Order: sequence, then C-alpha cells, then structure tokens
Amino acid sequence: MTSPTEARMQEITIMLKPHVAPIVERINVEEFTTVEFVEAMQLDPETKAAYDHAVERWVEPGEFRAKAVIHGQVIPLLLRETGLVEWAGFAHGEKDDFAVPAWWRKLEPSGDDGE
Repeated sequence: MTSPTEARMQEITIMLKPHVAPIVERINVEEFTTVEFVEAMQLDPETKAAYDHAVERWVEPGEFRAKAVIHGQVIPLLLRETGLVEWAGFAHGEKDDFAVPAWWRKLEPSGDDGE
C-alpha cells in the first residue's frame, strides 16, 4: 500500500516531469547546479506555475519541507530520467537552502537517429 507521502511524491513528480527536459535543452552551459536549474524553472511562467503548485501540494506543513523534497529528490530524479544530463558531483561551496548542492553535466547527443 502506498503511503500518502509516497503518493504525493509521485503526483508532484508527474506534475513537474514535462517541464524538465525542455529547460535542460535550453540551458547553454555544460554544467549547472540544481539551484541554477530551479532558478531557470522560475523564468518560464508555465514551469514556475507547476513548481509553485508542487510546493503547495506537498503533504507536510511548511514551504521549506516541500522545497527540500522537490530540490533534493524530485528534481534530481527527473534530471536523471531525461537522459540529457549526468550527476557531476557535489557542488562544494555552493549555497543551497533546501538540499545538498549538486552539479549536473549535459551529455553530448548520441547522434543515433534510430536507424
């Protein structure tokens, strides 16, 4: 049986998923931090609305807890699932109020066109 927390985690993951790959594709640097990715999410009105709604939907009280889960678990999961980036290590010295700071590296396109 799925707990309410697990169910809500799945819900917000599904809610944010369609917004992640398009942002990664628009990022024009080879490496970025989770914080920089969240900042990029805030620049797109539709993505910002989905992010804000995800924060509101978290089951535990308080914005801090919601953002800790979203920044520390949901966004890293969704970044990995895109296949467009890889985790590049901890971002020592980078400020992240909600999760352990991490670097993400964009992957080179495979060039595989399915043939």
